Amino acid sequence: MGSRGQKRTESADELPADKRACSSLDFRPSSSNCSSVRTHLNLPNSTPDADMETSSSTSASSRSDGDHEKEDESAYGSCDSDDAEQQPRHHILRDYQRRRSSSDHGKLNTILSNLNEGNGGSGQLAALTELCEVLSFCNEDSLSSLMADSLSPVLVKLAKNESNANIMLLAIRGMTYLCDVYPRSSGFLVRHDAVPALCERLLAIEYVDVAEQCLQALEKISCDQPVACLQAGAIMAVLNFIDFFSISVQRVALATVVNICKKLPLEGPAPFVEAVPKLCDLLQHEDQQLVESVATCLIKISERMCQSFELMEELCKHELINQVTLVMKSNSRTTISQPIYNGLIGLLVKLSSGSFVAFRSLYELNISNILKDVLSTYDLSHGISPPDLVGGNCNQVHEVLKLLNELLPTSTGDQANQVVLDKESFLADHHDLLQRFGMDLFPMLVQVVNSGANIYVCYGCLSVISKLVFLSKPDMLGELLKTANIPSFLAGVFTRKDHHLLMLALQIAEIILKKLSDVFLSSFIKEGVFYVIDALLMPEKCSQLMLPVFGGIQPSFDSSQKSSVREFQRCLCYAFDMVPSSSVSSCKIDKDTVCNLAKHIKTNYFAPELIESDKGMTDVLQNLRTLSAALSNLINMPVDDDTTVHHEEKFYSILHQIMLKLNGREPVSTFEFIESGIVKSLMHYLSDGLHMRGNVEFTGSYDHLVVLGKRFEVFTKLFFSYSDILVEDLPLSILIQKLQSGLSTLENFPVIPSHGFKQRNSFATVPNGRCVMYPCFRVRFARAEGENCLSDCAEDVLAVDPFSSLDAIEGYLWPKVFTERTEYGELDAEELEHREVLPNLLSSNANSTQGESSGFIDSMSIDLPEMQEDEANFSQIASEQVHFRELNSGETMSFDETNMGSAGKEQEFPTESTKNMRTPCSAAGDNDIKDSSARLLLYLEGHQLDRTLTLYQVILQQLLNSEKEFMTWAKLWSRVYTITYKRALESNQDDPQEHTYKERKFSVSDQKIASIQNMGFFASMFACKLTSDLDKSSPIYDILFLLKLLEGINKYSFHLMSCERVRAFAEGRNDNLDNLKVMVRSVSQNEFVSSRLTGKLEQQMQDAFTLSTGGMPSWCNDLVSSCPFLFSFEARCKYFRLAAFGPRRGQLNAISRSNSGASSDRQTTSGGLPRKKFLVSRDQILDSATRMMDLHAHHKGLLEVEYNEEVGTGLGPTLEFYTLVSHEFQKFGLGMWRGDHCSFITSTTLPTESVILRNGSGLFPRPCSPKSDANNGIQFSQVLKKFVLLGQIVAKAIQDGRVLDVSFSKAFYKLILGQDLSLYDIQSFDPELGRTLLEFQAIIVNQKRHQKSICVENTALKQDLCFRNTRIEDLFLDFTLPGYPDYVLSSECNLKMVNSANLEEYLELIVDATIHSGIARQVEAFKSGFNQVFSISHLHIFTEEELERLLCGECDIWAFNELLEHIKFDHGYTASSPPIVNLLEIIQEFEYSQRRAFLQFVTGAPRLPPGGLASLNPKLTIVRKHSSNCADTELPSVMTCANYLKLPPYSSKEKMKEKLLYAISEGQGSFHLS
Repeated sequence: MGSRGQKRTESADELPADKRACSSLDFRPSSSNCSSVRTHLNLPNSTPDADMETSSSTSASSRSDGDHEKEDESAYGSCDSDDAEQQPRHHILRDYQRRRSSSDHGKLNTILSNLNEGNGGSGQLAALTELCEVLSFCNEDSLSSLMADSLSPVLVKLAKNESNANIMLLAIRGMTYLCDVYPRSSGFLVRHDAVPALCERLLAIEYVDVAEQCLQALEKISCDQPVACLQAGAIMAVLNFIDFFSISVQRVALATVVNICKKLPLEGPAPFVEAVPKLCDLLQHEDQQLVESVATCLIKISERMCQSFELMEELCKHELINQVTLVMKSNSRTTISQPIYNGLIGLLVKLSSGSFVAFRSLYELNISNILKDVLSTYDLSHGISPPDLVGGNCNQVHEVLKLLNELLPTSTGDQANQVVLDKESFLADHHDLLQRFGMDLFPMLVQVVNSGANIYVCYGCLSVISKLVFLSKPDMLGELLKTANIPSFLAGVFTRKDHHLLMLALQIAEIILKKLSDVFLSSFIKEGVFYVIDALLMPEKCSQLMLPVFGGIQPSFDSSQKSSVREFQRCLCYAFDMVPSSSVSSCKIDKDTVCNLAKHIKTNYFAPELIESDKGMTDVLQNLRTLSAALSNLINMPVDDDTTVHHEEKFYSILHQIMLKLNGREPVSTFEFIESGIVKSLMHYLSDGLHMRGNVEFTGSYDHLVVLGKRFEVFTKLFFSYSDILVEDLPLSILIQKLQSGLSTLENFPVIPSHGFKQRNSFATVPNGRCVMYPCFRVRFARAEGENCLSDCAEDVLAVDPFSSLDAIEGYLWPKVFTERTEYGELDAEELEHREVLPNLLSSNANSTQGESSGFIDSMSIDLPEMQEDEANFSQIASEQVHFRELNSGETMSFDETNMGSAGKEQEFPTESTKNMRTPCSAAGDNDIKDSSARLLLYLEGHQLDRTLTLYQVILQQLLNSEKEFMTWAKLWSRVYTITYKRALESNQDDPQEHTYKERKFSVSDQKIASIQNMGFFASMFACKLTSDLDKSSPIYDILFLLKLLEGINKYSFHLMSCERVRAFAEGRNDNLDNLKVMVRSVSQNEFVSSRLTGKLEQQMQDAFTLSTGGMPSWCNDLVSSCPFLFSFEARCKYFRLAAFGPRRGQLNAISRSNSGASSDRQTTSGGLPRKKFLVSRDQILDSATRMMDLHAHHKGLLEVEYNEEVGTGLGPTLEFYTLVSHEFQKFGLGMWRGDHCSFITSTTLPTESVILRNGSGLFPRPCSPKSDANNGIQFSQVLKKFVLLGQIVAKAIQDGRVLDVSFSKAFYKLILGQDLSLYDIQSFDPELGRTLLEFQAIIVNQKRHQKSICVENTALKQDLCFRNTRIEDLFLDFTLPGYPDYVLSSECNLKMVNSANLEEYLELIVDATIHSGIARQVEAFKSGFNQVFSISHLHIFTEEELERLLCGECDIWAFNELLEHIKFDHGYTASSPPIVNLLEIIQEFEYSQRRAFLQFVTGAPRLPPGGLASLNPKLTIVRKHSSNCADTELPSVMTCANYLKLPPYSSKEKMKEKLLYAISEGQGSFHLS
């Protein structure tokens, strides 16, 4: 075919000149709008209405202006105050449009008359030209059905005028414009045979531009008349010569085919089959949009043909399978959209289901390798959400599992058809193909189930595994099962609650035992499969097993329950069937099926003697149980001073034997490890039973703590005393691995998607009557039986906000159910509160902690009542307080910062201040009930409700704890819940002599000793609640608690080992003070991370609705708070930002780094956060920072900085500002930090010569006597102000995602995290003082031990009182703090000089002054400043090292490959360009200080953000800098806001390094245009 504009059989010169001017470039943009085509391609499963729409720029602009009037009126009416001024403007527009429509109508009548008169070719050509012009600018109001019907036959007739190409072109263009302006005209055109005429022109293809215009017209007509286009042969007409057109025109042609294929008739002939070969060829096209269109067509054709085996076989003859598998290659998955990719998998599902040819082809093409790649690269743990399983837009994993099920056919009696039999015969004859299939997919399927995927994915995977095992021959099955520990895998599945999963697990076990009984029988016993099967048959045995086995099998649904796809009540039996949902009946598994199969397995494969527990146990299990019993006996053994050493030796011996077993030659299975009771015994011994007490609080004496300390020391001695083995082989690592394996096997924490919520407006009567954008629970409140003090709440069913706290519900109920007779008459609860507790409430509110922010809340509420100060409304405010976050004084609260619903801060991160705001109760006859005590006890189905949870979490938890894993959301929202209430009785039974360790109410002397002995370690161990979802008798609870203890021991290993060395010195086992030095190889923190729980938390945090409403399962908040080490640092960072700042800021934090700001003072980016700009002076950085924080510390927007008399603004100057402030705080002379003059160095990065403190151990507050108002000549009040400012700066930097260049000591980070310090922490910031004090401590302990001894020689005593052969008195120490002579430790006259008698008191006073009283005011000032930005309690989920990483970023060394991977080269440079190679080599050669300077030059900060170079946003970009002069004379320049380096192409590497170092050193300190 010739070039465009030529006729096939004529020369170009024979065409008229005006015809040559008409080309595809003249097409209206609306007709070839790519976005409109793209819309159809990306929505293959859209609704019928959506399928009929083809939006375009012109059609959008040519809508009725009356519609625009309505939109404008609603917009102006909602926000403008001068609506009256807008009315004349609307009237003018209305009149103009009316006149315009009348004028267009008149023109169209005239044009129609001219076309009908037939005044020759020139007259018709002029009329058509005018028609196209009028249609280009008119709208739908200008046309009527009569006019469209009149124009249609004329245009169709002229389109057939082969004698004049221009008339044909303009007539067809007129059809296109007519359909665009007036879509209903497509019906008139079809009635007058327009489609056959257009198809005829396409097949003739005499003129390219006429053919292109035909494609445009057919695309418009096919939107409304797809069946007519199909019947007229439009598919083949548009595809026949598609290769001759440009890409844009090909897209239009495919859009026509897509429109037709979306509406294929279900019955009748199938003329579209002939288009399949052409479509298959187009699947390999290079244009992504075209490939997606072709894929959409093939997907729709396969859906139409799947009902006929003959048509399916016909499809497979055209290489469809080959072409689709080529597109599905892993390297192509990134080029097409996920819905299309999923649709292609669904196409293969349909073909393999109905066609043996397709089935055979997929095996021969090694489809298993492709599907393995899909599963391995997809986010497995994030699985699928159930609503996607019902709708047409199925998830990728679900589609893969459906395909795998179809590729593994199993005949079921009479239902087997010939295709299924042929498939089974094929697999029986081709074992090699089936084995390759299994080896590819079996390990991946096991991994998917073990990853914590939801029940639907688990069912699909188990179904495929079951079929694989069934179809494999014994020898092949043996090889297949070597790829995974199938007995352990099955034991984990048996802990699930759903009977569908249990049935599949039993089927897999039965087939394996049938084929390979001699191989797997012993491993089934070792992994506990036999025991759990026996427990299924005898539920009473469940209580004897520590492994939580599901007993009492019940179907998830009643047999009478009907399937409802809309409410997703489809049984799992049909989740992966090809049966239409309408034909699904009741569950296939009846009540006795599971029990019968379990009984069959037990009877046929397990010997009767195994039933006896002793004979059925393995040797490993028996040995471990013996050791566990010995450890339990040791707990009950009485201990006194004489038997302590023997007791510890016995514990060490037992513990050593346990570790030898766990790391022995014979592996210990998860079942044996848990069933042996080792975990429970270790927990009980190490905690002395504390972990089983209510609220996990310690009650007892100080001596009890000492006992625990000794046990931990023995434990640490065994686990960390090895110096000649690898860290991963340490006993602690082995124990952690076993516990992690047990946790992954047993845990079943749910991930609850928000698909149960329908986005609709509801009115929640309880607790405070307001509109919400989600459904409400229907609740009836009833008085409990036997309750006489409260009145009955006689109201009907009430709508309750599901995310309201139980305190808020109580606040609603209390005034309605409580009345009291007094001397003033009958008073209700509200009046009593006003009379008796208002002052207390006001006081507690005034003293509340500042800076509390709501967790996971971005407001969706419609009715947000304002908090008034009027006393009359205070009672209402108190009951509604849970709906609001606590604000800092002076803080403004925007709409989206307001706490939504009742899922407030108290639910996520309760604090003392929020607890104190709860309205107290005035009890009858006794008004002394505490403010924080509950007035009502609430019950649901006989279970008392946990007040720390929301109502939604309470109900959800009860559903999950029931014997179902498959929840029906329709019942969740439609059911009426009855909540009973009764009066809460005051509990004053606590012994006042008992003190909880949580409050640490020891005597004064015990407090001092606690700081010496590191008793603060136990605060984090026993003073927290793990999770409300678990029973304390559960093995999961034991595992979690033991992991928590081990993590604490690992973290405090240095302290515990130091304690042990001190005790060894005192007992004479060590006589050299130099041996007190401890070198501990701690286990990596990553070993404590549970990838399974991390994946679940990540998945839950992806659900925006549950985040915004506080509907996360309670285990998420509980475990992150109590066991943060279980989750990766990245997951906790995300959780932290969501909890502290809300979903919007958490998601936009990374984006904020890429926005460079704007010139306005306050700017809100699209969907982003408000920004505040602040002008600072480089000469007065701290003063500028103070003014900035005074104005903006409370604000939630992003702060950006610009410098006085500099043009630069945005990200770069802001990062440099935080760097400069960091340096200012480290200057000597502020009186803030410990240090001496020898550690001062000159900063090379500051604009002025100044001295900053560089302490190798990090900065720690300088102690100041509580009795002194000055510190080294500086007013202490000024020091405190500096610490307040520092706290504000640190908090704001974390909030805005900025990096500080400051080096705090590990001990100071512990203080920020609210942890207590002890003697052993002093070495982390002052090694010399710390070691000396530790040696003093060893001498004191030794002295005490000798004083208790009866037979002690005086000479020996004197020797013990010496410090390194020098008497204590001869050291001439006075009672001043070492290094701070102005700090007097004691004013008592007998405490002037240190001697043997007062050495212990001297040590205690030093420790107290160094880490407690001497720095307490500074630390509190820092925290007060921090809390003005957000609550410092949110940081408690991090370790000290992680907090430093979060605040100060990364400073690691870059590898060459990392630089290549995370740097973008553009505008003249590539990764292989010589200047780029030289630059990367120079960067790697940089010294540490040069690398810091380079980073500050390019980004504004000398450190990278957390995550390193990969987390830099925007990405570091290097481009070529062009200049008119020689490149060697130019300097590199940067745009710090975009991390953009403009690098000249220097002639040599040496010249580049010279210029780069010069620019780095001289370019600091200002931001100007480059």
